[in-house]
Amino acid sequence: ARLAFADRAQYVADPDFVQPPAGSWMSLLEPAYLASRAQLIGAQSMKVAQPGTPGGVRTSHAPMPDQPEYGTSHISIVDAFGNAVAMTTTIEDQFGSRQMVTTNAARPGGFLLNNELTDFSFAPTDAQGQPIANRVQPGKRPRSSMAPTLVFDKASGELLMSGGSPGGAAIIHYTAKTLYGVLNWGLMPQQAINLPNFGTFNGPTLLEENRFLPATVEALRARGAEVREMNMTSGLQAITRGQVHGKKMWLGGADPRREGVVMGD
Repeated sequence: ARLAFADRAQYVADPDFVQPPAGSWMSLLEPAYLASRAQLIGAQSMKVAQPGTPGGVRTSHAPMPDQPEYGTSHISIVDAFGNAVAMTTTIEDQFGSRQMVTTNAARPGGFLLNNELTDFSFAPTDAQGQPIANRVQPGKRPRSSMAPTLVFDKASGELLMSGGSPGGAAIIHYTAKTLYGVLNWGLMPQQAINLPNFGTFNGPTLLEENRFLPATVEALRARGAEVREMNMTSGLQAITRGQVHGKKMWLGGADPRREGVVMGD
């Protein structure tokens, strides 16, 4: 996660404004590059990872500092015909810009304006004056951590799973945890969602409070990690294609950490 977030902070921004490293965004996923990054993972915590140079090309941008993200929701739905949606939506910050637009003066009501500016870097440059790729610019799309996910069977094309979560930058960790639990460990969606949350934004190791044994925390600290146990309130939803007594059916899961529920016919 540290390595991924280091590269994300350095390179990722609206591709209409920022050139990809080595001329292609796929350079960040090139097998040889990923292998070279993986070799940096060792027995001791790297504490703060440095961005890599995919394709051997250095960027002229400065890395974006970490900053909070708020105000997101997620839903996963599959209908009786198999049509599916994974939708993560946000107005950033609590209640967006805190401005309500009235749609009809005679009948009060309306909608809250979005405050997606908080998905841009608060600082346009670093201390040396180097521009940050995800700085605010007119007409520029903000970088987002939202990860609504549909999983399909490669051979048949059949939909296997819909999932996602709110949680700011931790959405990446929450969604990955659930995908890994379902697809690699064969867990039911609810079991995968219930797993303890953890992650890092290229700094301290974050662990969901009261979910990890003291021995685990101490083992991480022995490896040089700065560990912070904290409230990690995901809001995961997931629906997976499973089998019960040999019959195919949809299985749902909703995060007990928030107000989500599983509903179905």
